[in-house]
Amino acid sequence: MTFVDLLTLLGGTGRFQVTYVAALALPLLMLASHNLLQNFTAGVPEHHCRPHPLPNASALPLHVLIPSDGRQRPQRCRRYVEPQWHLLEPDNGNGNGNGTATTEPCSDGWTYQDGIFSHTIITEWDLVCESKRLRQVAQSIYMAGILLGSGLFGVLSDKFGRRALLSWCYLQLGVTGVGTAAAPTFVTYCLGRFLTGLAMAGVSLNSACLCTEWVPTEALATVGTINGYCYTLGQFVLVALAFGLPHWRWLQLAISLPFFLFFLYSRLFVESARWQVIVGRPDLALEGLRKVARVNGRKEEGDKLSEEALRTLVRREPPPPGGALVALVATPGMRTVSCGVSLIWFSTSFAYYGLALDLQGFGVDIYLSQLVFGAVDIPAKMASALVISCLGRRVAQGGSLALAGACILANVFVPMELRLLRMALAVLGKGSLAASFNCAYIFSGELFPTLIRQTGMGLASTMARVGGLVAPLVLLATDVTPFLPLLIYGAAPIGAAIAASFLPETRNRALPETLEDVERRAGHRGDEEVTVPLSVPKSPGGP
Repeated sequence: MTFVDLLTLLGGTGRFQVTYVAALALPLLMLASHNLLQNFTAGVPEHHCRPHPLPNASALPLHVLIPSDGRQRPQRCRRYVEPQWHLLEPDNGNGNGNGTATTEPCSDGWTYQDGIFSHTIITEWDLVCESKRLRQVAQSIYMAGILLGSGLFGVLSDKFGRRALLSWCYLQLGVTGVGTAAAPTFVTYCLGRFLTGLAMAGVSLNSACLCTEWVPTEALATVGTINGYCYTLGQFVLVALAFGLPHWRWLQLAISLPFFLFFLYSRLFVESARWQVIVGRPDLALEGLRKVARVNGRKEEGDKLSEEALRTLVRREPPPPGGALVALVATPGMRTVSCGVSLIWFSTSFAYYGLALDLQGFGVDIYLSQLVFGAVDIPAKMASALVISCLGRRVAQGGSLALAGACILANVFVPMELRLLRMALAVLGKGSLAASFNCAYIFSGELFPTLIRQTGMGLASTMARVGGLVAPLVLLATDVTPFLPLLIYGAAPIGAAIAASFLPETRNRALPETLEDVERRAGHRGDEEVTVPLSVPKSPGGP
């Protein structure tokens, strides 16, 4: 009997699993809001230099004080040193001076047009012109927090437990999110976003791991899809909140306060029994499993369990010298898994954030763009779930990545004037990447053994955050050639699709518990199966 058989015996996907998954999925609604928040809190409104303080300056036409950018719009970062009075003449009313008028930077600040972005971090701290790169710096700092948290909380949860770290991350996210909403300076804002990103990684990792370790294998695809749809619905929640709360501080506060509620009810979560047995706490694992049995209406089966059976059921294997990180590359099978999963997560995140965090670049209403980008996830993840269940994880993972890469590369050949076609290809590519994320959470969790599953998922999430950090920097390649970023964004998923074909299929296979199980699955060991009884008779001298 395997641990999956034990879960089936205790109710399978029963009342406990349904309630547990629902409680873990609810906070995922807010993960999308935090990840994509700067599309709204850092939106850039139309702006221009504040004119010189002249008598009756408000009555003067703006083109007398601010030069035009060539498209009959005022330049954003320059103003005339002296008013160009000759432009008041009828034949020069819409001109741009004689081309030799002296201009200067916006030393008196900027004037921002009222609109959907009238109260953002851009308008509050003047993150425009010479300071415009600080907008991307803020997002990169947030992603750096997730990057650090992915590695940190992956290792810590393998040492201290999934539930304890998840509760802490809920609390940290609520506190730092509220603190960010009250930030008096841009530096304080960035610090709050960094600490928020740190906690976000812990929430994502531990939620996925607890689902993987408490839900029978045959239901993991469904559970992964539910979690994925919660992230999708979170994008709609973000649009609704951003529309109703246009001020960035109130929006930041609204998406942070719910995590205090999540923290309170997370104290009721049951710790992973797999992990407890692995670290030598079979008594606590037995207590948790009996609770699961009672909730699922299988109390009698739970009472038959014993600590000795659990010790045999989940075989303990100490990691090689160097700890869990060394175990990720200690054997041929683990090296294949670690490298393949790393490339998949990096490429998916790299291309995803390259598309999703530049909604203003499509020239379409940002609320509509966010809705469309969120809506495409619904059919994409549904198709992903069907492929995962029917054809396998490897086909779903490789296929979604290949389709995403093809859509992004196709935009290289579409003229800029065909705006709707370009956006349609980008939306299809983004949907394919959402399907890839959906599969990656399931596939990766099934590839790593329980012994180091959280460390492995931490590695995967770390690579995803590296991809998120690098993605904005690729846009700098536009200065070399306009289509070079698209070539890079498209090539990465194609390469990851090839790497996915070398990973073992996990559909309808028991979760690996040890490094030896991974090697056996990879074909480096024999396929002998270990079978143990539900309960082991106690020896006469036993406790």
